[in-house]
Amino acid sequence: MRTLATSEAALTFLFACGIKATVLLAFAWVVAFALRKRSSAAHRHHVWAAAILASLALPSFALLLPAWHSAALGSTAALWNPAHANVGSSSARTIPSTITHVTSGSPIFDRLPAFALFVWAIGFSFVFLKLAAGLARLVWVSTHSRPLFDNDWMRTVLELAEFHKISRSVRLLECNSPLAMPLTWGILRPVIVLPSSAGHWDDERRRIVLSHELAHIARQDWFLQICAELARAIYWFDPLVWLAAARLRQESERASDDAVLLSGIAASDYASQLLDLARTLETAGRAWSTALAIARPSNLERRFAAMLNPLIDRSRLSRRTRLFVPFFAVCLLLPLAALHLSAQNLSGKVAGTIHDPSGSGVANATIIMSNHTSDTIDMTTSDRGGNFSFKALPSGEYELKAMKPGFQVYRLPQVNLVSGSDFTQNISLEIGTLMEEVQVVPAGTKQPLPVGTKGKPSRIRLGGEIEAARIVSKVQPVYPDAARSAGISGTVILHAVISTDGKPLSLRVMNRQIDPDLARSAVEAVTQWRYTPTLLNGEPIEVDTTITVIYSLDSSN
Repeated sequence: MRTLATSEAALTFLFACGIKATVLLAFAWVVAFALRKRSSAAHRHHVWAAAILASLALPSFALLLPAWHSAALGSTAALWNPAHANVGSSSARTIPSTITHVTSGSPIFDRLPAFALFVWAIGFSFVFLKLAAGLARLVWVSTHSRPLFDNDWMRTVLELAEFHKISRSVRLLECNSPLAMPLTWGILRPVIVLPSSAGHWDDERRRIVLSHELAHIARQDWFLQICAELARAIYWFDPLVWLAAARLRQESERASDDAVLLSGIAASDYASQLLDLARTLETAGRAWSTALAIARPSNLERRFAAMLNPLIDRSRLSRRTRLFVPFFAVCLLLPLAALHLSAQNLSGKVAGTIHDPSGSGVANATIIMSNHTSDTIDMTTSDRGGNFSFKALPSGEYELKAMKPGFQVYRLPQVNLVSGSDFTQNISLEIGTLMEEVQVVPAGTKQPLPVGTKGKPSRIRLGGEIEAARIVSKVQPVYPDAARSAGISGTVILHAVISTDGKPLSLRVMNRQIDPDLARSAVEAVTQWRYTPTLLNGEPIEVDTTITVIYSLDSSN
């Protein structure tokens, strides 16, 4: 399961879900357009409903499903992300690509993801609050309405519920307004709200109104419309989502009209009653946006044209169609949800702090992130406080390396960057080991200069806050007579700790196989050496050193 740890990751995830939802709804639009003259409104409504439910479930599936990547899309993404593309060659020798971050990004640019999320939150809140206001209005009206238990009404409800194959209990409520438009809402316990003047309606109008509203209940139209409103809240920036929600409502009304006509009502009588209701009763208004009213003036003309056309298909959904459309939608949803776009493969923030042994931040240290899979290298440097950060890197396995002259190289071989997740590493650099090499020849031969020196050595400033030690007093080792007579030569490797007062401590011979006379000579000489102490942030510290003493019978070696 993926997490969205940063605003960049959340914005990328939202953008990717918006693109995938557009693909789903565009596919539904194509199918619905192809079915406009070949099937009933119930079939088109079923297609739009499946697409909206799939787009609403898309973010959850995208977070839960394991990611998969397409080779074709990966190649295309490489064109848009050339910095991390791994370019192959048939014969030329390849070298890793390098991306160097010299300075941090622009503060304005860094705030763009958070600002974009803020804008999205405003749009989401506006649409969601409008939906919540409509729901609150429905609850208020229903609470202040009285139940309708008239025998004629209840007998008609039971008869039509059997025709529409509704097994749930349907409540009839009579509101206080005599001019309120009939409407329905609710899922488990659906409600039909009628005006107070409904008691004076004739049997035909009563049957038409109830048949229309029960058709909505049979298809769960109110629940689907609420899902469409939620999809509009999430993807309010996508015009296709608004189109899908509008088409869903339109097709639900036409499908209900078809159901009324299939119940035995004549098309002319139905159109006449519908027109009279729209003319005499008040429309639901914006506060009723979540309810399904029988007569909305905005789409009556098209509904009249459809119900009076005898050539239009008014068939109900078959069991096969009910199952096939959701199955096909799921088959399209799952790979889309699991598919990662190139931008989704970026990790979250990669950052940390570098300290020296005293706890102070190390400035101008070089930090390298090496991706062994794609053979890329990303580099940056630490600021005055030792802090460093990378822009979002592609997900994968990396090796982290931190370097600063005078310090030992820090390596973290296994760094697994996950899409959308932050990675933070605090690094403590150890003082680097000093190296000293001395060549010893028998007495009477020309003594060579120490390896790597020319004249008198000077104190070297290695880094921003560390100064390396140097030898101020060196006693040259003496070639033992017994070893020289026996023709014995070799190299003695010593490990020592240079104390804060510059004296070698804890001398230890590293190569145990060396001749004892040579080892003793080297130890006796090095014990008398004196160093200037190594300074870290101006304070003397102990530091390890490795001293190599080469005993050679030939001074030219």
